[in-house]
Amino acid sequence: MQKFTTLTSISAPLDRANIDTDAIIPKQFLKSIKRSGFGPNLFDEWRYLDHGEVGMDNTKRPLNKDFVLNQPEYQGAQILLTRENFGCGSSREHAPWALEDYGFKAIIAPSFADIFYNNCFKNGILPIVQSNDVMDELFNFKGEITIDLESQSVDANGKIYTFEVDAERKRRLINGLDDIGLTLQYADDIKDFEKDYFKTYSWL
Repeated sequence: MQKFTTLTSISAPLDRANIDTDAIIPKQFLKSIKRSGFGPNLFDEWRYLDHGEVGMDNTKRPLNKDFVLNQPEYQGAQILLTRENFGCGSSREHAPWALEDYGFKAIIAPSFADIFYNNCFKNGILPIVQSNDVMDELFNFKGEITIDLESQSVDANGKIYTFEVDAERKRRLINGLDDIGLTLQYADDIKDFEKDYFKTYSWL
């Protein structure tokens, strides 16, 4: 997992509430358990004018030009702005996989569904909670936003908004540690335990 320290990027404004995980990555794309390859089908039913299925060549599909991610000014955005209860619905981890694979590294919203919120941290995405009033300001802001995880701040052209984040989750993001990476920190201790264990229980 990549480390998250600071991020400066334009933001993509997705001005909708209660976006569920089936909208983020529709169910027909859940057949793979690899973390990569889901980005082209992020928000599939909104990005394209036809029905998407696994194996389709997305470069040949008709785009919905009115959808924010298809608009030229938001290409390359790594910050997603959205509304309350983002990531509700089923608990599929494919949703943050798709967002991360597309290129999003941070999501700012008034609230998140609990399981989705937890899954973001496990997959290197920083979910930031801000009030509806702040979100209105960010939606109206044109320009790059800088997120500093160490100081827990969002900078929109000099206007600073702070945010809360759990200390352990913050540490793991700054150090790029997912669950596997966290376990591998203790690799030597695990090997030492295994050696001693099999000496004691040699018949196993």
